[in-house]
Order: sequence, then C-alpha cells, then structure tokens
Amino acid sequence: MFVAAFSLLALLGAQQADPSVAGLTPGEVVDAAPAAAWRPVDPDHLLLVDLADARRVAIELNRGFAPVHVANIQAMARAGYWTGGASVYRVQDNYVVQWGHRDDQPALPAGVTATPPAEYVRPVEGLAVRGFGLRDSYATAVGFVDSWPVALYADGSASLTHCYGTVGVGRNMSPDTGTGEELYAVIGHAPRHLDRNIAIVGRVIDGMAHFSALPRGSEVLGMYPKGEVAAPIASVRLASMLPPDARPAYEVLRSDSETFARYVAVRANRDDAFYDVSAGGVDVCNVQVPVRPAVARPDLKAGDGSPGGRGA
Repeated sequence: MFVAAFSLLALLGAQQADPSVAGLTPGEVVDAAPAAAWRPVDPDHLLLVDLADARRVAIELNRGFAPVHVANIQAMARAGYWTGGASVYRVQDNYVVQWGHRDDQPALPAGVTATPPAEYVRPVEGLAVRGFGLRDSYATAVGFVDSWPVALYADGSASLTHCYGTVGVGRNMSPDTGTGEELYAVIGHAPRHLDRNIAIVGRVIDGMAHFSALPRGSEVLGMYPKGEVAAPIASVRLASMLPPDARPAYEVLRSDSETFARYVAVRANRDDAFYDVSAGGVDVCNVQVPVRPAVARPDLKAGDGSPGGRGA
C-alpha cells in the first residue's frame, strides 16, 4: 500500500501557471465553463436544513468516504428525526456550528446503525485523484476526487478534509463514532487536525451565511446556555423528499474538467489587475470548489450524479 500510494502521488502533476488564463480572475474562468464541466448534485444526497425563520442551508452528502454515516443521516431525514425539538445549540467562533437534539434525543429511527464503523479514512486505491501539485502540511499530498478535497497519506489511506463549510459527525470519546444525529459545520479557519479523527459526511453548498453569522455561544466551546438555542430547526429533509418541481437544484464544477485545472492554476497564480505579487500556490481548502444553482431537473433520479460508493 505504501508503494501504491507513492506511485499514485507521482502521477498527480505539478502546480504551475497556465498561460491560457493569464490575467483572468477565478470567477472569469468559472463563468466560461462549458455545460459538460458541471455535474448535478443528486437530490437524494442533498440535505436541506430549514431553520425556523425560513432560512435554508443546503448540504451535499458524500457516501464515498462515510457510507454508513450518510445512510444513517438519510434514514433520519426520511423519518423526520430532526423535525421538532432540534436546533443549532453551539456556535464557537472560528471553529464550528453544531446542531441536533441537545437534550432528550429521540429514539433512533428504524434502519439507523447505532454503532457505525470509524469511517475516517478509506484506501487510496480505487480513487481517481487529481492533484494539481498542491502542497500540504497535514498529509503526504492533497487533491480532488469528484470535486471533493481529499488528503492522501503515506500508509495508502485517504480522507476528506476539514475545510470551511465541511460537515462532520459529532461524537464522544473513542471508540464512539457518532451516529449522525449530531452534526457540525466548520465556520472558521480549516481545522485540519480533525482529519482522520471524525467522520466527514458532506459540505455546505448554499446558505452558509445562515450558520456563520449566528451569534456566538457564551459558554465553553461556544455552547448556548441551557434553555437557549442559536436557531431552532423547522425540518431537515432530503431534496428527493420534495416534489420534483419544488426541489432546489445545484451543479458542482467537475474536478476532472479542463476548466477546473485552469481554475486551480489561476487560484495559485493570481496575475489579474489587483495583484502585484502572485502567491505561486494555494491551499486545498482555498480552492473553494465552485457550486452554482441549476435549473430544476425532474428527470434526475435518486442515485444519479452524486459521489460514488467506497469503490468509486
């Protein structure tokens, strides 16, 4: 596995300027992307967190790295587990927003695995990684798999990365792995030290400001005092639970597209009118994978267009 991992790393390529995008901004590169450079978000893997004041946060789930935890979240959403009593109850500055049932957690719905495995890493083998020569302080190498930022390690394993907007599963001390009933989203500087220690299940792709702009909790770890909540939750549903004509729809820029390669090159080598000095590099969490609203796709069935399973 050690040899296989480094054989893969040797193929990831070098990060360098692309003359074809000289002077362009990242936004201009993305705006020129052809339709084929975008992939739809599967409505069965689009989690909609509706706050009580009608604000919505949309989360794309990733079953490729944490299939049991994601299946749990889908089962709880379908059962209406978070409808009634759930809330955002922790907002820690420069760290995370956390939500769920803080007290008196309901019984887990049927089909939920109460003790999931520690889905913190998976084998690099079988992953189609595109690396772009990005450097990293926490892993042997980093790159993208199906437009998700990943970290690769010397032991042949890979993990998703804790970037701004990343959604993970709250848990107690090991060996507890969390069920998915308590979730958090990163609202500060990327806490990459959490990589390989918690199950990452998704990322916020719309409505992030509804989390990041919440008042910070006044107690330790950003907790709200008992009896107070940052934001009550009206419902948590999968987009596939809504009528096709009422579903929000999104598209993600494909990391295997030529546009994505140009986008990364521009992010790493800014030479547009604002910049006097180019950084010559970019952190994996600062690539900020482009997401855009899409025209509703009633023809898109659950299971189409989302990140694949563990072997994908």
